[in-house]
Amino acid sequence: MRTIFGVPHRSKVLRRAAVTVLAAALVAGAAAPAAATAQDRPELHKAIQEWIDDGFAGMQMRVHDERGDWVGSAGVRKLGESAKPPTNGRYWIGSTTKTFMATLVLQLVAEGRVGLDASVAGYLPDLGLDPRITVRMMLQHTSGLFNYTGDAYDDGVWVPGLPSVGKEWVDNRFKSYQPEELVRFALSKPAKFAPGTSWGYANTNYTLALLLIEKVTGRPYAEEMQRRILGPLRLTGTSVPGNRPDLPGPHAHGYYRYEDAGQWKVVDVTRQNLSLLAGAGNMISTTKDVQTFMSALVSGRLLPAALMTEMSTPDPRSAGLFGSYGLGLYVLDTGPDCAGIVLNHDGSPPGGYGSLMYSTPDGSKVLTASLTSGDAAVDTATVFPKALNRLINEVFCDGRQAQ
Repeated sequence: MRTIFGVPHRSKVLRRAAVTVLAAALVAGAAAPAAATAQDRPELHKAIQEWIDDGFAGMQMRVHDERGDWVGSAGVRKLGESAKPPTNGRYWIGSTTKTFMATLVLQLVAEGRVGLDASVAGYLPDLGLDPRITVRMMLQHTSGLFNYTGDAYDDGVWVPGLPSVGKEWVDNRFKSYQPEELVRFALSKPAKFAPGTSWGYANTNYTLALLLIEKVTGRPYAEEMQRRILGPLRLTGTSVPGNRPDLPGPHAHGYYRYEDAGQWKVVDVTRQNLSLLAGAGNMISTTKDVQTFMSALVSGRLLPAALMTEMSTPDPRSAGLFGSYGLGLYVLDTGPDCAGIVLNHDGSPPGGYGSLMYSTPDGSKVLTASLTSGDAAVDTATVFPKALNRLINEVFCDGRQAQ
C-alpha cells in the first residue's frame, strides 16, 4: 500500500468520500486565465490557503476550466522565510510518474512491439517472473508482486521493504538503487496473490515496466521518455533524474517530520535520491508540464483511442479513495451533479512533496498541484481527505457538495 502524506492510497471509505477527495484534489491544481489577477478567482485562492491553514507548508496549483487558466500559490517557499512557493516551481511528482510510464508502454503496444496481454516473462526471461503475469496485469497492479517499499499480506501481516519511512529512510535517502535490484528484492518475497486474481498497488510493477521498456527499445527509459513524450510536448520543466538528488530551481522546499529516540525531528528533504522509485515515482515536473501532459493524453495526442479506452477502464477490485485503477490512471465517478468521470493519479515520494493530477475525459477541466509539508504535526489521515473534499467541490462541482 502506498500513501500520500501518510494517507493510504487504497481505503475502505465510501464512494462519496472518494468523490470528495477527488474534488478537493482537483481544485488544488487549478489554473486561471493567464491575464487574470489574483482577485479574479478568490475562491481558488481560498481553497489553497485552507491547505496552509491545515498545516501544510506550501502549495502551488493550476486549473484549466471554462473560465480559462488560473495559477496561484500559498504558504511559504521555505520555512523561516515569507516568500510564497513559485507558481512555476519544480517538484518531485512521485507516483504521478506511473501515468507517464503507462503511456510509454502503451505506445509500444500501439506499435505492435509489446502485447498488452502477453507474458512479461517473455520479454524479460532472466528475472524468473511468474509467466502468468501479463503486461496488462503489470500496469493495473493485478500481478500479485510484492511492493518493494513494504507490503501487507491478506492476513494483515506487514512485511517491511527497502527503507522508505521514518529515520531509516532519512538516513538512507541518498542511497542509489538499480531498477533490477529493486525488482529482484521484490521477487525474493512471496507473491501476494496469484496473477490476475486480485488487486494490490505495488511500485514493483512500474519498475518492472521500466525494465520492459529498456529491453524492447534497447535504450535507457529516460531517453525513451524524452524522445516520445517530454520532447514532443516540450515539457522543459520535466526530467528523469536517475540517481541525482538535486531538485532544479525554482522550487519550494519539502520537509519530513520523523521520530528519533523518542524525539520528533524535522529535516529538509528537498534533496533526495529517488532511484528508490525508479519508473514508479522518480520524475520531476511542474504544474504546467503535468497539465500539458494530461491534456495531451486525454485529447488523443499520445495514444490511439482504443488504448486510451483500455487505460481508463478500471478494475472494480481496486475501488478506493481515488476511484478504481485502470492502466496507470484512477477512474473516479463524481456523479451527475459534479463532473461525472474524472481521471487522476496523485503522487508522493517518501517525504516532503505531494502531487495532484486530475482531468475530465474531455480535458475541459484539468487540475494539477504540488504540496509541500513543513514542521507542523498534521493528522494527514483526517486533514488530507477533507482538504481534497473542499478542493473538488470548488473546481469540479462549482462549489457544490459532491454526492
